[in-house]
Amino acid sequence: MIQSLLIANRGEIACRIIRTCHAMGVRTVAVYSDADAKALHVRQADEAVHIGPSPARESYLQGEKIIAAAKDTGAQAIHPGYGFLSENADFAQSVIDAGLIWVGPKPDSIRAMGLKDAAKARMIAAGVPVTPGYLGEEQNPGTLAGEAGKIGYPVLIKAVAGGGGKGMRRVESAADFADALASCKREAASSFGDDRVLIEKYILSPRHIEVQVFGDSHGNVVHLFERDCSLQRRHQKVIEEAPAPGMSEATREAICAAAVRAAQAVDYVGAGTIEFIADASEGLRADRIWFMEMNTRLQVEHPVTEEITGVDLVEWQLRVASGEPLPKRQDELAIQGWAIEARLYSEDPAKGFLPNPGRIDHLLFDHRARVESAVEEGDAVSSYYDPMIAKVIAHGTSRDEARKALMRWLDNSYVGPAASNKGFLYECLDLPAFAEGRLDTGMIERHLDKLAHDTPLSERAATSAGRRFRRNQLNGSQGDVALIDGLFGFRLNRRAQTKITLYGDRGAITVPADSTDTHSGLCSDMEQDTVIVTERGHSHFLSIRPAAKTGASTAADGAILSPMPGRVTAVAVAAGDIVTKGQRLVTLEAMKMEHSLTAPFDGTVAELSATPGAQVSDGALLVKIDRAP
Repeated sequence: MIQSLLIANRGEIACRIIRTCHAMGVRTVAVYSDADAKALHVRQADEAVHIGPSPARESYLQGEKIIAAAKDTGAQAIHPGYGFLSENADFAQSVIDAGLIWVGPKPDSIRAMGLKDAAKARMIAAGVPVTPGYLGEEQNPGTLAGEAGKIGYPVLIKAVAGGGGKGMRRVESAADFADALASCKREAASSFGDDRVLIEKYILSPRHIEVQVFGDSHGNVVHLFERDCSLQRRHQKVIEEAPAPGMSEATREAICAAAVRAAQAVDYVGAGTIEFIADASEGLRADRIWFMEMNTRLQVEHPVTEEITGVDLVEWQLRVASGEPLPKRQDELAIQGWAIEARLYSEDPAKGFLPNPGRIDHLLFDHRARVESAVEEGDAVSSYYDPMIAKVIAHGTSRDEARKALMRWLDNSYVGPAASNKGFLYECLDLPAFAEGRLDTGMIERHLDKLAHDTPLSERAATSAGRRFRRNQLNGSQGDVALIDGLFGFRLNRRAQTKITLYGDRGAITVPADSTDTHSGLCSDMEQDTVIVTERGHSHFLSIRPAAKTGASTAADGAILSPMPGRVTAVAVAAGDIVTKGQRLVTLEAMKMEHSLTAPFDGTVAELSATPGAQVSDGALLVKIDRAP
């Protein structure tokens, strides 16, 4: 059995692996970049090694440094987590060649499934159904456009070496193909060092169904049932669950058997996921489910599988990598209840889901759900990596029980003061179609206005905050409360009429503060003169002190600022151009994704500072728009 393990990753997955290692008595070694010097995974590991500057390409993607760190610390094995080098066959081989144990599949299996076109060809040979599309080597834009036309729009352009929703674009018509292809290739080259693409028929009522598989070095392969990851935005998973809603036993048996055949076709060892696309226009049917790709690693959403099977998948990984057979046979695995996971990000849904890197001053997590996180109060979300704060997993005896438990968690937790997608997740879970299990991958886009709006504080919730402040005053708190009609508002033969002025990021409000607090969401005191009220997952940070005005330019003034450090990948306008509200101005690559910055109103490009390829700092002026008269 492995006795010491280096984790070649960071964030919540590193902390997740460390937890299982500690339970098994396995010594852990963390690696970290400059940005992660004080990160939670570094604090939790038994030993930690610095491997380079903050950018991932100079630290977490430096395989030689990671292998050297393992040797220097006496680690026997390397666990890659997910992302970074987890599906890099050359790195896996280098680990093995260095005399270390690779906690993952064989390098040849990674290669076989790493390129989507070759993987599909192999699956066809193994009798696994695949999505119709173009898998050819010719990458000329004209040829690709022609193939898309033959397939029939809409189509999906996908990076051959892609994963995690990157390098993927849906195209509705031939007129949109060239721009989508260029953007897809840029993102693919940046993320994977390979800009080749394939084209698939876009399924009009798509469900994303994936099956967890596990193999050992003794020839055994099992599945641990399916997950539904259909709730997505820009091809990135938002909410995942297991099992899949509406999955009959016959369809489950068919899709899971296909997944096992797919794993056997590449002599698979370790944890892997077979991803399928389903045409759900007539429900989930075995003859309308097709192979998309295989992820040769542990998935972000693996906890929902653990919750319904009672299995620790990281423990299985370590045991299989140590040469042990699978801990359970197929007939010993069963589905127990339902689990749903939500990904909590430091991003602002009301501003196009722009990431919000920075310090988290306040963190209140409800303990009635499983939380996988690498962030504690006072930590910072780095601009160099994915802005995930936590994964939250609720388990119940039924789907509705798990759904409501997750909604309760979102309504009784807080992270801030920077914006998060917590309220957005609550609204997703509360969609009638989601509650009824009528899912597809386009659901979020269809309801985006309802899901991602900037939610004002309701009168009921604001009144609750006012009452909390008054109670603090009566209990002797020393905050400088701005009250109308006096603190107690006492008048003979009349009920007290107390009011209070509160200040938030949406301006000042004056509310009554003289009745019993009846608000059902989180209402928590952070400091003497601040309070947090959470309503439908949306959190409002209120103070009795008005925030100081900085006088900085904002989009409301026509100043388009870089929301974080990044690289300009495209500029769509020139100085003097007339633009309309919502028109794309600049594309910025940051935090592993491309972000489109758009015009806040109709006007003219008065200033243009952005140039393609330029590195820009947080808050840098990129474009200035003068409002149309």
